Amino acid sequence: METQIKTEPVEKVKNAGIQRIVPFLWFDNQAEEAIGFYTSLFKNSKVKAVTRYNEAGSHASGMPKDSVMTVNFLIGGKEFVALNGGPVFKINPAITFMINCDSHDEINELWKKLSAGGTVMMELDTYPFSQKFGWLSDKYVVSWQLNMGNHSQKITPLLWFNGKAKEAIHFYTSLFEDSDISYIEYFGAGESGPQGAVKHATFSLDGEAFMAMDNNDKFPFTTAISFVMNCRTQEELDYFWEKLSEGGDERAQQCGWLQDKYGVSWQIVPAMLGEILSGNDLVRSGRVMQAILQMKKIDIKTLQKAYEL
Repeated sequence: METQIKTEPVEKVKNAGIQRIVPFLWFDNQAEEAIGFYTSLFKNSKVKAVTRYNEAGSHASGMPKDSVMTVNFLIGGKEFVALNGGPVFKINPAITFMINCDSHDEINELWKKLSAGGTVMMELDTYPFSQKFGWLSDKYVVSWQLNMGNHSQKITPLLWFNGKAKEAIHFYTSLFEDSDISYIEYFGAGESGPQGAVKHATFSLDGEAFMAMDNNDKFPFTTAISFVMNCRTQEELDYFWEKLSEGGDERAQQCGWLQDKYGVSWQIVPAMLGEILSGNDLVRSGRVMQAILQMKKIDIKTLQKAYEL
């Protein structure tokens, strides 16, 4: 059966267990190697889908035709996407990933493997806020914080803002269904961060847990880590594009990508796009890719026409 781009209207509903906001990691050309490493570390991990550069994508990116473009994968039950995009953007710790560990054995083993060849920013140790915690960037420069804790979500994105965390949290939670703010703690007088800035916050967007902190004056947000928002209808896609792009960097708007007013990058795309591009019909996927390359905001009807030619 041929894959179709679904465009039927769907009412906004709660998450229902489907992850629609997906972290996206931009690598130079190490995506397959990194994914093999990450999926070996966690239970409930696997490669889900692979897309390859067609002629249009190769010409636009400079990457070899037929080489791996993106890989959708699960680690610890959380969905990610990785891209071989060339040396355009570089990952930094402005967005890191918190791993909640259930035992000393687990945290010790993950620390040993993730720190090998990487950079340690806070040693794995006991701290006033945790019985065991450590922070590192691995050999692929992806940043991880490991913590002993009992949380339902194994891996949680943590965004470091420069004084705008509270504003950003309220903004994001106003946009997404099934969203709330669980906890915000502020820096007090004499603490390491500016008084009144966010020391630690937890919130959810579309049913997915996120964390945020202030006191990031070293690492600006970079397009090398973005969030894919999988939209069910053109109406929904238009809504998120309009809201998230307002006040952002217009120069970063292309092929469904945008940078919001806080510097965080998003990809606002149709939910079926990954399946279309990873399908076996290379002619159709090539036409869809060519159409995407002509767009800023994605138009689903235009993709539909390209697919059905």
